[in-house]
Amino acid sequence: MEPHHTGGVEYEKVSKGYFEHRQLKRGAAGWMLLVGLGVAYVISGDFAGWNFGLGQGGWGGLFIATLLMATMYTCMCFSLAELSTIAPTAGGGYGFARRAFGPWGGFLCGVAILMEYAIAPAAIAVFIGAYCGSLFGIDGWPVYLAFYAVFLGIHIYGAGEALRLIFIITAIAVVALIAFCVAMVPYFSADKLFDIAATDAAGASSFLPFGYIGIWAAIPYAMWFFLAIEGVPLAAEETQDPKRDLPRGLIGGMTVLLLSAALILVLGPGGAGSAALQDSGNPLVAALESPNVYNGPTLISRFVNFVGLAGLVASFFSIIYGYSRLTFAMSRAGYLPRFLSLTSGRKTPYVALIVPGIIGFLLSLTGQGDLLILVAVFGATVSYVMMMASHIALRVREPHLDRAYRTPGGVLTSGIALVLACAAVIAGFLVDPRVLIGAAVVYAIFVAYFGFYSRHHLVAAAPGEEDEII
Repeated sequence: MEPHHTGGVEYEKVSKGYFEHRQLKRGAAGWMLLVGLGVAYVISGDFAGWNFGLGQGGWGGLFIATLLMATMYTCMCFSLAELSTIAPTAGGGYGFARRAFGPWGGFLCGVAILMEYAIAPAAIAVFIGAYCGSLFGIDGWPVYLAFYAVFLGIHIYGAGEALRLIFIITAIAVVALIAFCVAMVPYFSADKLFDIAATDAAGASSFLPFGYIGIWAAIPYAMWFFLAIEGVPLAAEETQDPKRDLPRGLIGGMTVLLLSAALILVLGPGGAGSAALQDSGNPLVAALESPNVYNGPTLISRFVNFVGLAGLVASFFSIIYGYSRLTFAMSRAGYLPRFLSLTSGRKTPYVALIVPGIIGFLLSLTGQGDLLILVAVFGATVSYVMMMASHIALRVREPHLDRAYRTPGGVLTSGIALVLACAAVIAGFLVDPRVLIGAAVVYAIFVAYFGFYSRHHLVAAAPGEEDEII
């Protein structure tokens, strides 16, 4: 068959066997597993990363930035809940943007999410190595390789098994967060929140020691309390009832994350002092062992330190799941090389797990966890802008589209998230210009591949592409 031309792209017909070798296991996840997946994506951010915002904006700056990002993510989750019932495919945000803005829009959004989800595990592997170094005296590439090999193997074995294990690991990490909060309550004092000395920046005070600009600079770190919750819709094709379960998973997961963010942000600095935590790579343990609290290692600090590793593992494990499903969906439709969407006899996308896993392992060898996570944040914020624009475009252009769930507030809700996402994109650039360079190079390579090759070889009848051939 001659390629079918439409909208600047070309479609090719494939044999029936093409899709038979590209199937995921249906019904592997209910809404409770999706809540666990949503929390798992993010929970490492409760254990480390958020506290660097104290050094950028002080407690007040990080507090305001967290309120803004909590608003953005909450509005976004309500919007994604609606979008996930319109286009419940394994591509998640790529599928939403594809529906709203066509193949180019879908590809650009999908690549942004892929940058976030493929690079983030490499950064987390570096942090896991640091944890293992402090706990067991083993760090570096053997740790990165072991974690990639073990958790890729579990994912390849089966989706249902992987999701249940993610849920268990996440539950263990949540227990550690609860133990931390209970232990810190007796030592809380509001005065400790404001113990970073005020600078001479515009608007500086004990509440905002780095002035108004500190709020802006703290935004990328406030995002760490919620970053990656948007990955829940990537489980759409393995969910029992996507139109019911995806909204429950998104909103349930976000509810848990809002509560944990509030408790950690108040009780950590409020017990140990903001100054003591602003540069710590392990802030929860640093808080427990600070002179203002237990003044040295205790049973509870050792417990949180050890189980804190479970928080990092939960995010590492779950984000691998996310990137594999996005890679699978974009490959199946021809946006990425088609061999990436092959599935095994157990209906797991083994190539989409292994290839990005190898790339992630190689990136982890740089040891540049901070640079890797900032590039991932850039990809995330760009995708947020496109997904919220997709919600607004579909509401305007297709108001009568069947929506099993409707976003409270409609386009006002997604509009708020869109404005805050634009601010978050700019804030990421202000923190480190290396983000712009690294992200632009990666993005340009993908766009060149699509522009010169894959847009001429998209797959007719792939989920999300069927309407183009009708």
